[in-house]
Amino acid sequence: MSKLLIVDDEINIREVIKEYALAHDYEVITAQDGQQAVEIVQNEHIDLVILDIMMPNLDGFSAIKQIKAIKDVPVIMLSARFEEYDKLHGFELGIDDYIVKPFSLKELMARVKTVLNRSQIGSNKQVVFDQMIIDLDGKTVTIDKERINLTPKEYELLVFMVNHKNQALSRDYLLNKVWNYNYYGDDRTVDTHIKMLRKSLKHYRHYIVTVRGTGYKFETEH
Repeated sequence: MSKLLIVDDEINIREVIKEYALAHDYEVITAQDGQQAVEIVQNEHIDLVILDIMMPNLDGFSAIKQIKAIKDVPVIMLSARFEEYDKLHGFELGIDDYIVKPFSLKELMARVKTVLNRSQIGSNKQVVFDQMIIDLDGKTVTIDKERINLTPKEYELLVFMVNHKNQALSRDYLLNKVWNYNYYGDDRTVDTHIKMLRKSLKHYRHYIVTVRGTGYKFETEH
């Protein structure tokens, strides 16, 4: 059972999220400010942190820096602020998702599930498909014991698709997640990188399947 740490100075928000998370079979710990959150991460195993930006004693951004220095735990940031700077700064600090208040509890739990699934796959040192090995620590890919050269974005795209294997991913979704929320591109950006990635994967290119009318998926169920 995954353990969530919910951090917000508003008790009502903490309790509402806590009750909803408990109903979805998560363990839950709460904290009322960033300093308390840092202390909890130091002393307990936490699988994911949900925290607000604006808090007393230690704000969310400062708390993330200290938490990440202790453990690379996944973080979802909550904020009533819409500024682009806040989102960019959060992602630069290593957060996994950013949700603007007010938000849907159902959507929050869906994002929690997605981030946890991604982090659990990412915690493995290697992902293996036949003779294709993705080394997540070294950020390298080898095919038939030969290292292949991927651009950083090709590698990021591959790992993201592997983390969501057998799921149809739209081009817009890939743009938002791989190129981040504030990337202004178009479908051709995704298509071009998919084409390059397939070429790099050689005889393992068949894992990347085109989903007509939607986008792509990394398919392992044949």
